[in-house]
Amino acid sequence: MQGITKKGGLISYYGNPAGYTDKGNAVVDSIFKNEEFTSWLQEHDLVPLWTDGVMERLLAGEQLTGSMEAAALLKGVRIWQLKPDTDVYMKFIGLDEMTNQFGEPAPEHYNIVYDGQLGTNDLEAIYSRCNTNHPPGYKGHSLSMSDVVELYNEEGSEFHYCDRFGFKQIAFEEGSQTQGMAESMSQSF
Repeated sequence: MQGITKKGGLISYYGNPAGYTDKGNAVVDSIFKNEEFTSWLQEHDLVPLWTDGVMERLLAGEQLTGSMEAAALLKGVRIWQLKPDTDVYMKFIGLDEMTNQFGEPAPEHYNIVYDGQLGTNDLEAIYSRCNTNHPPGYKGHSLSMSDVVELYNEEGSEFHYCDRFGFKQIAFEEGSQTQGMAESMSQSF
């Protein structure tokens, strides 16, 4: 496997900057994930952390090595989009309109169309990436109003509704939809 090298903490895959090492881990761009590379990492006693965008950031000159603590602060990203059979009037609307007409957004109306690392916790950067340059494994339409972005780690999740302008944090829990609808029904009588 002469095409894979490690020099000064930087891992190259056939001449391409593919990742970096720190404390027995290897943060490696997920576009290089294959059997050969995985075997090489195992042979070198490195635990792979497959992450989108690592090669782009290395090519841009970012200093990523020696900072596994910073990498650990990055959260996973899940993109939730309304199911195809959901009421069409729920789709592509702002949060105020959603809650007024249908109650709080609820997971039972959504599918997860992406689950992975995007190399950032910044919602606007996530929006740009999922709107114009879908990451590998993304199975939905471009990120739009009524979609939900979940940022998560071992400590829990936070949910952000893609609104008319920017994002609004929401609870997004099982049962929130029915609770919101019950409240609005009781207020109308």
